[in-house]
Amino acid sequence: MADSSIITGQYVRIDQTPASIGSRILARFFDMLLIVIYSYAIVSVIIGVQEYLYADDVIITMYVIILLPIFFYTLLWETFNQGQTPGKKLLGIRVVMKDGSVPTLSAYLLRWLLMMVDLYMFQFIGVLAILLTKNHQRVGDLAAGTIVIKEKNYHKINVTLDEFHYLSADYRPVFPQAENLSLEQANLIAQTLFRYDAQRPQRIRELGAKVREFLHINTQIHDEALLQTVVRDFRYYAMEEI
Repeated sequence: MADSSIITGQYVRIDQTPASIGSRILARFFDMLLIVIYSYAIVSVIIGVQEYLYADDVIITMYVIILLPIFFYTLLWETFNQGQTPGKKLLGIRVVMKDGSVPTLSAYLLRWLLMMVDLYMFQFIGVLAILLTKNHQRVGDLAAGTIVIKEKNYHKINVTLDEFHYLSADYRPVFPQAENLSLEQANLIAQTLFRYDAQRPQRIRELGAKVREFLHINTQIHDEALLQTVVRDFRYYAMEEI
């Protein structure tokens, strides 16, 4: 199975294994099963009480309000459950961006809208795209820049030892808040530190101020030393996850 490797800031590599088409279909099956069970239960309740409702428009409104979540099922679950529907959770897969980060609302929305093409209007297109693309992406994934990956690889971080030679066995982080940084934020800090040009001092000052504010760090250490320490601390926590 193909792996999607991400290199960030020349110090972290994330290996993501795309979910197989079988696991995605099975996850969809379980989701559809939940939808059918939910729909049957709701319709049964409405039928049971409709004799007490005196207006057809009230009954129709109830159907629309109660069954509307079914229409937005995938969008709602993935948006508010970190890229997982119940079916995806059961199969141990989730939706992430190609760089490994959590998808934005617009990305979730785009892949949900194109699900109409992938699964409902032209069912073979979504399956064909998953089979032919390197990272097993359907049309909605390609448009949104997302990948469905195996859950067990989501937090897997592989680090080459020569990049951490300065971290001794008894090293202790100076700023524990660095653990709260995302890979993208740590990557940005590292890139800023390794980029040498005329604007470097200004970028260091501006980024240093933002890091102090974001991580609530109150220290007299100068900005460059602060950023170097924060990156070092982030790497320490990254190694703990291996």
